[in-house]
This record gives sequence, C-alpha cells and structure tokens, in this order.
Amino acid sequence: MASEKRLDFFERYLSVWVALCIVIGIGFGKLFPGVVAVLSKLEVSHVNLPIAVLVWLMIYPMMLKIDFSAIAKVGDKPKGLLITLFVNWVVKPFSMAFLGWLFFKQLFIGLIGAEMANQYMAGVIILAAAPCTAMVFVWSYLTDGDPAYTLVQVAINDLIMLVLFAPIVMFLLGVSDIVVPKDVLFMSVFLYIVIPLVAGYLTRRMLIASHGEEWFNTKFLAPLKPVTIIALLATLIIIFAFQGEVITGNWFSIVLIAIPILIQVYFNSSLAYGLAKYFKVPHSIAAPGALIGASNFFELAVAVAISLFGLQSGATLATVVGVLVEVPVMLSVCSFCNRTRHWFSDQKAKENG
Repeated sequence: MASEKRLDFFERYLSVWVALCIVIGIGFGKLFPGVVAVLSKLEVSHVNLPIAVLVWLMIYPMMLKIDFSAIAKVGDKPKGLLITLFVNWVVKPFSMAFLGWLFFKQLFIGLIGAEMANQYMAGVIILAAAPCTAMVFVWSYLTDGDPAYTLVQVAINDLIMLVLFAPIVMFLLGVSDIVVPKDVLFMSVFLYIVIPLVAGYLTRRMLIASHGEEWFNTKFLAPLKPVTIIALLATLIIIFAFQGEVITGNWFSIVLIAIPILIQVYFNSSLAYGLAKYFKVPHSIAAPGALIGASNFFELAVAVAISLFGLQSGATLATVVGVLVEVPVMLSVCSFCNRTRHWFSDQKAKENG
C-alpha cells in the first residue's frame, strides 16, 4: 500500500472503550442500584426501551451507508460472493453452535454449570447468526479491498438476514434444547432489522434525490458516525450495570466465553480466505471476503439477546464478549491478509471471481 491505513481514534481503541464500559457499568450498578432497577422495568413486550433507543442509534446510521442499488452488480464477481455467502450462512452459525456445545456443555460444564452453559451457548449462536454490516467497510478499507464487492456483500447479507436470521436462531437454539419465545424473536428482527433497514433505505434515497450524494455523505452521514459509537458504549454501560454481580462473582466467565468465539472467528476467516485462494479469487475480493466471513453484527446480537433473555442474562454477556474481542481480532485478520497479499499475485484483477 502507498501509505499505512489506520482506523480512526474511536474505532482503533474500541476494545479499550468497551473495557472501560465494563468498569463504569459495574461501578454504576453498585453505586446506584435504584436507578438500575428503574431502567430494568422500562419494558414493552420484553423490549427494554432505553436499550431499544440506543440500539436504534447504533444501527440506523449503519443502514444509511448501504446502497442497495449495488445488488445489480451481484453477477460481476460471483465466486467471491458465493464463498462468503457459504461461510456466512452455511458454515458460520452451525460451526459456532458446535463450538458452543463442545466448550460450554462439555469442556467447561464443571466450571459454569448447566444453566449458564445454555445461556452462553444461546448468546454465541445469536452472535454468529448476525453477519457483519457497516464495520466491514472499515476492515475492507484496511486491506485495499474492492469497495464495490464489499458493498454488494453487505447489502445482500442484510436482505438475507430479513429471511434467515430468525429461523436459523430458532433452529439452533431448539436443537440445543434452549427455549426461545418465537414472538419475541420475530419482534426483535422487526425492530432491529426491518425498521432500521427500511428507514435507512428511504432516508438515503430521499436525501440523495433532493440534495445529492456528496451532501448526503459529508453533511448528513458523516456527523452521525460518532453517534453509533457513543450509543454502543452507553448500551454497554447499562448492560454491565446489570451484569455487575455476575462478572465480579465470576469474571473468569468472560475468558471462557471468548475462547470458542476466537476459534470460530479464525476458523471462518481462514476458510473463506483459503477457498478464495483455491478458486483463484483476486486478493481485493479474498481479503474482504475473509473479513466478512469472520466478523459479526454485534449491535444486533446484543439487542436480540437482551430482548430474548434479559439484560442480566448469560446470553447477553456472551454477545458483549463478542464486542470486546471484535476489534483486536479483526485487526489481526487484516494484518494477516495484508502480509499474504503475495499469495494472490498470480491472480490478475481481470479474474472477477
């Protein structure tokens, strides 16, 4: 690359901010238990209203970035697209369910107990069933990925989530003997996928038509970027205010949850990258494909886990651990893709995947 590409300040230190949120949230919960109790009661149909507002502030700006007209280019690079769709929707949720069963219900059962094993397993399944959206643009940028391909993949993933997210989660939780209320799951999909997706699409379309794409990107979308991060951090503070007793009483759970998540991330990124190499996909497609296959839409996963199992649940904690490991892990995948660019030197750009 001509110059070193780096994340901005907030994104570069996201794991640090998440760690600080753990400390602040736990401290807040212990110092102001009455406030936390009030927040926990602000629910409608199992949806915590403060969390719902914050999640919307996280997800809506992401949906604004997606240009669904890019789907018209879906046939331009079919091999790269098919590989990442295969990893995202055929391999990823099921491999995570297997790893969750192996670690939580077999290897770690004596440390966490059967109830927490089910909770943690539910959380990692929800996390794996939600493929990455907006953050993958950042990872793709750091590896000189093809922006058009990344855009197409994100748009298609969001549309697929409308149809497959709830059935996959229900199936894998059912196989794992974890009871989940279907109405709450579908309500979560409607609230956190359908509504922001439609709202983002309509807003983008109307504002670009009236003010132009440059104004939309620089004057409307750019100022919203900090809102997503701030809302994420505020959400985590509330979550950890409720999770304080669980964490302080058994902080080692975070380490245990992180182990299968890390294995799953590196397994799926390696699989996508290896398949891209095997099928002679150019590096500019292979790198974002590996990153898309590995990362998660953790904002959605956190929101759904809260709706299904509650703020104080082990499932919610498991999705939050996904946030904690996301940035350093994905940066390591970016670094690996950049260091192995020469593996694809014989695959010319004209090979459109």
